[in-house]
Amino acid sequence: MHAKAVWNGDMAFTGVNDEGFLLPMDSKKITGGHDMGFRPLQLMAIGLAGCTAMDVISILKKKHQEVTEFEVNAEIERASEHPKVFTKIILEYKVTGRNIDPQAVERAVELSETTYCGAQAMLRKTAEITHTITIVQED
Repeated sequence: MHAKAVWNGDMAFTGVNDEGFLLPMDSKKITGGHDMGFRPLQLMAIGLAGCTAMDVISILKKKHQEVTEFEVNAEIERASEHPKVFTKIILEYKVTGRNIDPQAVERAVELSETTYCGAQAMLRKTAEITHTITIVQED
């Protein structure tokens, strides 16, 4: 894996990955930016949500769950002193579909948390990570 941040002036950067995808980054106006992109810790939060979301949806597909909508929300608390690391994370898994088996969802989340999601494994070293699951059954 390779990633780089290319400076665009002031506090603006463009993040670039191995495949050449671009991601705008910037800071708040109060810190010299223009509020024109993601902040680095926001990207870490989104990376965590995406990492576990991809695990869970992959497992639910293998379990033949009929998911029609799915999202993972991350509520994050940070330390008040620098470095302001993540200290508490609550992941909310929202699964909508037909005949969703709650045990299948619980197991998929557990596997992501304990085995597959590298982002959780890393962030768990500084933050307490818990989760909630909401299942909406469609007709």
